[in-house]
Amino acid sequence: MNRKLLGRMVAGFAIAFAGAASAQGVSFKDKTVTIGIGSSTGGGLDTYGRLVARHFGRHIPGAPNVVPSNMPGAGGGIVAGHLYNIAPKDGTFIGLVFPGIIVEPLLQESLRKTYDPSRFNYVGNAHSETLVCFVRGDAPMKTPADLLTMPSIIGATAAGSTTYDFPAIVNNILGGQIKIVTGYKGSREVTLAIERNEVQGICGVGLSTIKVQYPDVLKGQLFARIFAQEDMQGHPELNAAGVPLMAGLAKTDSDRKVLEMFYGQSAFARPLILPPGVPAASIETLRRALDATMKDPELLAEAAKMNIDVLPSTGEQVQAQVARMYQTDPETIARVKKALNK
Repeated sequence: MNRKLLGRMVAGFAIAFAGAASAQGVSFKDKTVTIGIGSSTGGGLDTYGRLVARHFGRHIPGAPNVVPSNMPGAGGGIVAGHLYNIAPKDGTFIGLVFPGIIVEPLLQESLRKTYDPSRFNYVGNAHSETLVCFVRGDAPMKTPADLLTMPSIIGATAAGSTTYDFPAIVNNILGGQIKIVTGYKGSREVTLAIERNEVQGICGVGLSTIKVQYPDVLKGQLFARIFAQEDMQGHPELNAAGVPLMAGLAKTDSDRKVLEMFYGQSAFARPLILPPGVPAASIETLRRALDATMKDPELLAEAAKMNIDVLPSTGEQVQAQVARMYQTDPETIARVKKALNK
């Protein structure tokens, strides 16, 4: 009887221990978690990636070392391909890419042979962004409507990035006359080109990116200004400042539907992504750790000092948003594909 009782007690302790371990999540003790950032240093994506990396480790069970690693190229496609085909499937490599990397294979199905965003596992989103056009103060265009009647020169990284695709949508859906100059490594390189007057502006760039680089941008004493919002509702701060919406140029319901679908990617402007095949327990552990990180008072205080907003969303929310986007009606997708020459 004693042996039976002892056996039951041991089994009970084992079950309790296993339950406690499960509640705490998968341990990453003595491991290094790499955040692969799909841009060069100094831009908005890099800013958020490094901010998360500085605080993420203490919320992950086992307190691993978290290292940001810049992997620029192909508008973030280098990181996406690495995630899908090379990265370890144990939660130790997390990608951070531009939202265009998630949208692009929806419009260009051949890309899904390289990576399929609908199969990624989303840890969460560090920020829901409002994208803007930022142009020189001496540029001739004064309102969004001017883009339809006068040529302008806008800098961009590469096709598939927001800095290319957003002005392309203005051209091919709304009738703009923008010349898009590509080849810059990141948004920081484009803004430096604006300072040198190589180009007149940049579109499809996050408000947070501009505010980090130019904290006084809304004070009206800068060489350049926020010209328009590429969003359906707009950011409260910019709405109060009277910055117009590019969506105001939409002439038909079909045009507006295209903009609603395309601008929807701003809801996951800073997505943190795991490869397919990562165990569900590891995904859950990292999702909860990121949720805690984005509420961390130290992170929020640091973000405030950096003059950036933190408007996160959960991994489950991003996963659902991506799934909905990949169920967009064929007519709308066809119009977007045509606009972007896909």
